[in-house]
Amino acid sequence: MKFSYGKTFLLGFGFFGLSIIWGTYNAFVPVFLQDKFGISAGWIGFFMTLDNIAALFIQPPVGAWSDNLHSKIGRRMPFILVGAPISALAFGLIPMQAVLPLFVACTSTLILSMALWRTPVIALMPDITPSKYRSQANGIINFMGGVGTIIALKAGGSLFKIDQSFPFWLGSGLVIVAALLVFLFIKESQEFEATEKPDFITSLREIFQDEEKSALRLFGAIFFWFVGYQAIETFFTLYATNHLGLDAGDGATLLSVLPLFFVIFAIPSGIISARIGRRVAISIGLSALVVLLTALYFIPAQTLLSPIAPLPLVGIPLVEGGARMLTVAGLLLMVCGVAWALVNINSLPMVVDMTSAVRIGTFTGLYYLFSTLAAIVGPNINGWAIQLTGNNYNLIMIIAPIFMLAALLMLIGVRRGEALAE
Repeated sequence: MKFSYGKTFLLGFGFFGLSIIWGTYNAFVPVFLQDKFGISAGWIGFFMTLDNIAALFIQPPVGAWSDNLHSKIGRRMPFILVGAPISALAFGLIPMQAVLPLFVACTSTLILSMALWRTPVIALMPDITPSKYRSQANGIINFMGGVGTIIALKAGGSLFKIDQSFPFWLGSGLVIVAALLVFLFIKESQEFEATEKPDFITSLREIFQDEEKSALRLFGAIFFWFVGYQAIETFFTLYATNHLGLDAGDGATLLSVLPLFFVIFAIPSGIISARIGRRVAISIGLSALVVLLTALYFIPAQTLLSPIAPLPLVGIPLVEGGARMLTVAGLLLMVCGVAWALVNINSLPMVVDMTSAVRIGTFTGLYYLFSTLAAIVGPNINGWAIQLTGNNYNLIMIIAPIFMLAALLMLIGVRRGEALAE
């Protein structure tokens, strides 16, 4: 098994498709819920966890299932070929629904189909990549995912102003293209291990019974930092409209600088971790996020929107018809993107290097179990906190760093997960 930059970039189109869907979904579905259906912040938070509740029960067993699946096109590919087209169709129908039951029917179909293929497409990375290069490969995968998120926020923010359906239709088309590219250019190994593979429940039990507790501590850290990140991802558009006074499109554009700098720093963060270690890299990223997000909480909204310099693509117009500008908030979010790259790029490689090759799909599913639990808890904590404080959307910028700090403390006890010797 050799590391190939070209093959890894092509595999990255799978994560690109996932990111297009969820970037658009998280940016604009809360807006639909508030403006079209009159849903309160607390219930928006609950609604935005429905996808994660479904994924919680589907993604981990699907990961284990894919470890044991023997087919002519591989272990992971059948899930992608079934799930991606259904996801694209359901996603394109979401903005066209004018009554809540049909809206929920479309989002539910999307949620179930996305949960079917997310774990298998991510498990393909460690399947085809030696341990030594998994941080670098994950950097490339997340680079592609970040490009998808930027397209969802930047192009989606502009298209949303023209027609609210356009960002969703763009996403549907790109998901189909991405799935086809992965199918055509990524060939899975047909050599399957004959040994019996532990199932999902067995693997989870072993993690809790392990005396060293490194895996359990790492999964705990993953849970906490994703709870913190969910505060930003789920409510930022509403934070921008309610606290900063921007419209939804400009709010999405403002947030796009975070994934932009995540993308720019994705590959370098994998290279850095290969030199200083994955745990150290993640610790640096978490520490920076604690400081930066706390600053966003305490700095007044007027100061956060102070212009720094022209920024044509991802800047925001501070006056109608004015030039797009980089603001103080945008600068802080840029550095958040760099810090988040150090955290996110190195987490999955640490997880899969705590197990054997025959259980990569299972442990990828466990990674999504804990991150999905966080995605359920996070929006609910933040949604109800906002509602109970009289719709104070600035509160997300103090809740998030508290959970990032908790993740940093959990990470201290992790002793395994670095690159394995070949």
